[in-house]
Amino acid sequence: MSTLIVHSRIHTNEKPYICNICKKSFCQKSALSVHTRSHMKEKPFICNICSASFSQKAGLIMHIRLHTNEKPFACDFCSKSFCQKSALTVHKRKHTHEKPYLCNFCTKSFSYKSALDSHTRTHTKHKPYSCNICNKSFLHKSGLTSHSRTHT
Repeated sequence: MSTLIVHSRIHTNEKPYICNICKKSFCQKSALSVHTRSHMKEKPFICNICSASFSQKAGLIMHIRLHTNEKPFACDFCSKSFCQKSALTVHKRKHTHEKPYLCNFCTKSFSYKSALDSHTRTHTKHKPYSCNICNKSFLHKSGLTSHSRTHT
């Protein structure tokens, strides 16, 4: 199949390859194959240093960087290096003050998704951290940690 046809699917959102198990669809057959491994728990990519196994080659490559301490992604601002491009992208927000995560309830924005998730709980009042002794719930893990000290 021509690469132009495959590329055009990005723009048309055409996804002709469908997973028989969960019905998720993909624009490339190779993406479906990788996805199918997640259902089958198939992990054909094995680290020759520690025998850890991965469902995707990219996972193995990133893992091997932990052994070799290879950090090929360097920050243009401070020269700090990272083994994953996504970690560099997140790090650069410290320098650029980019805040791509917007709150749906107010005008605040955040550099990190985890910060948005934590903030959103102040609006929804969802308290996912519960004390296993008295069942009191908290918005943030730090609240539970502080509370736990009252039981000791």
